[in-house]
Amino acid sequence: MTSRKKRDADNPEWTRGDFAKAKAPEDVLSADVLSKFGKHRGPQKAPKKVPVSIRLSPIVVTYFREQGPGWQARIDAVLTRIVKKEKRPAPTRIRKAG
Repeated sequence: MTSRKKRDADNPEWTRGDFAKAKAPEDVLSADVLSKFGKHRGPQKAPKKVPVSIRLSPIVVTYFREQGPGWQARIDAVLTRIVKKEKRPAPTRIRKAG
């Protein structure tokens, strides 16, 4: 499998020196600009997905990755459709009169 990193001349990868020279947002942005950003996302109210590790065939991974960002969500969507299609209703018990 090939590396997913692509060189971008307009946005090069940071070096240790770049990180050392970097300043905190509070040091370079005005209070007005900083107020436009939220503090942080915060905790999830109810987790919607479960983190797992799964092994997939290279052809599957390549197919979805070639479609661009969101490839894992697309795999989830395909699997969800299959599960919903295959899911059968639970058998119901019928009471006999008597």
